[in-house]
Amino acid sequence: MSTREDDAAPAGRLEEVRLDELPSVSKLLVHAATTAARESLSGASRPQQLPPVRHTAADVRVDLDRLTRFQHLVGGTVRDTLPSVFLHTVAFPVAMSLLTRPDFPLPLPGLVHLANSVRQQRAVHFAEPLTVSAWVENLRGHHAGTRLDVRTEVLAAGEPAWQGTSEYLAKGVFRPGLDTAVRPPREDFAPPAPTARWRLGAEAGREYAVVSGDFNPIHLSALSARLLGMKRSMAHGMYLASRVLADIEAVAGDRHAWDIRFAAPVYLPAAVALRIEDECVEDRWVASRFTAWGEHSRRLYFAGGVRAL
Repeated sequence: MSTREDDAAPAGRLEEVRLDELPSVSKLLVHAATTAARESLSGASRPQQLPPVRHTAADVRVDLDRLTRFQHLVGGTVRDTLPSVFLHTVAFPVAMSLLTRPDFPLPLPGLVHLANSVRQQRAVHFAEPLTVSAWVENLRGHHAGTRLDVRTEVLAAGEPAWQGTSEYLAKGVFRPGLDTAVRPPREDFAPPAPTARWRLGAEAGREYAVVSGDFNPIHLSALSARLLGMKRSMAHGMYLASRVLADIEAVAGDRHAWDIRFAAPVYLPAAVALRIEDECVEDRWVASRFTAWGEHSRRLYFAGGVRAL
């Protein structure tokens, strides 16, 4: 249940939707799947514009056991402050509540995760009460469909602590009035010498779903993924980001920014090669760049970086 404020929001201002509690991502996914199936059968059309709303959940508390299991899974140091990608998982249910609204213009099933960028402004202790907000913006064309940005923000004890932007693509969905971007030329990728190698088992998607709350069927098993048109289950993009950042955040400090762009899905099981390159000035860390690819296929999986603020 939720309550609305500002029934007639002024132009340029988002209407605030207060959530009584964090919604269940699993229930939202089921609702989105049944809605998409019903629309497919009825031929119903969706709205053309993004909803001018901002969803907010206040007094959000972190479960310490879930945090500890998350840190163990991704290989990070067990500590009392929240890893940056863990904060993404805290904000994810609020973002999902937006993407499953009846006035959201794109179907949730089939949305492809393209990229993320995050600013971590300070350390967040697990005991601090959090306020989480999410909104959507920048609906635009893509050579393969329609894309948009999902913006999320976390306040810790009332102070701005974390902001994130997730870019998604609705593949095969073309909206009238949006310019279709030209497909960029494919760039050749020559894998560099790796600094690390990962072996990801078929269970990696299920394990991350338990600690993140993201139970999208494309990550859970080969069977559930094939039912949604995938050849096998695939690793969560944010699990991959978590694994990389676990190696870097220890030196990045409390204030840093990071970005990641996904080039190809990592189907499970997988052998992933990774290279992390640090940049230092007078023996002080200032940034890292990372690249990951298939150890056997030599196909680029993702790339990005972290920098000090």
